Amino acid sequence: MSTSTTVDRAFEIALYETGEAALDSGASLLASDPAADGELGRRGQEFVAALWRRGWQPADVVRIVRRELDDVHVLLVAALIRAQVPADRARGRRWNAQLAELPAGAPPRADRFSHATAVLELYRLLLRLPSLEALDELAEAPGEARPESRMLTRIRALLAKAEATGFPEEAEALTAKAQELMARHSVDEALLAARAPSPETPGACRIGVEPPYEQAKAVLLDAVATANHCRAVWNETLGFSTVVGFETDLEVVELLHTSLLVQATTAMTKAEAAQRAGGRKRTRTFRQSFLAAYAHRIGTRLAAAAETQVTEDLLPVLASRDVAVTGRLDRLFPETTTTRLRGVRDAAGWTEGERAADRARVRHRPPLR
Repeated sequence: MSTSTTVDRAFEIALYETGEAALDSGASLLASDPAADGELGRRGQEFVAALWRRGWQPADVVRIVRRELDDVHVLLVAALIRAQVPADRARGRRWNAQLAELPAGAPPRADRFSHATAVLELYRLLLRLPSLEALDELAEAPGEARPESRMLTRIRALLAKAEATGFPEEAEALTAKAQELMARHSVDEALLAARAPSPETPGACRIGVEPPYEQAKAVLLDAVATANHCRAVWNETLGFSTVVGFETDLEVVELLHTSLLVQATTAMTKAEAAQRAGGRKRTRTFRQSFLAAYAHRIGTRLAAAAETQVTEDLLPVLASRDVAVTGRLDRLFPETTTTRLRGVRDAAGWTEGERAADRARVRHRPPLR
């Protein structure tokens, strides 16, 4: 029997059927034919390439595999993605960054049957993933990677310090300064566009919104995106939000959202400990309400910080960028629906969440001159 025939038969048995019996039969067939290993890997690379054509990106695939399967499957799919790179077309900066962040290491050693079972479980998942919206990005020419701006480096450093400090007041000040720099960074880009219009158009990226409390986390991401001239659409089923905006704004959204999540989690843990010390048992409902209130209040404060006075000649530029972002969003998502937060019924959690968000207050930056 040829290696191709072995793989075809195993796939026919295991991939297009459900249940453990079919999986065991397919894995047994593969385990009995070591010569089929190369063909099995090549087919996996084909599955990965098909996902790229259906709109998926490396981080998306790793995220869904980690969510649906186990660590061994994450390492398997990371190896497949790396192996497929030489056959792929040139990609952009964000895609290449995702490749660089793939989980490292080889899957643990296992007997042939266990390994074949894990591979078939992974391929089953990859085959049933739906198509996603294509987030096209321009490929970079060799040696032309855009270096991170000094402003973004400063923002990143401020947020890292805010996450690391054990003093709430210091975290508040650092986060406020970071948002002030973000607002300045975005307006500087708009001013540059006004003086020397560029061909840059709005892009898009996907940001994972992981359980638990994913609704509140999605609301927080939406608030951060809106305050930084971007728009976000949450895909609850697949666990991510797609954020649309100009590249410099997308970068600061990713930075600030990640930092605020870290700070919110730290504040929530401390608040819950205080509640328990007072004899109140709060768990899931407390945390859900805390994060929902935190997201709501942070959104209000970020929106206020974004309302900065600008010169009249800049207003048309900002308006045109907003129109461009909305247009890209509408093309990607011609139909969207709204959803209401569920499980927000703990008054103590809501109050503590608002207090935590109030401590993360954002200063207005000085008006442009």
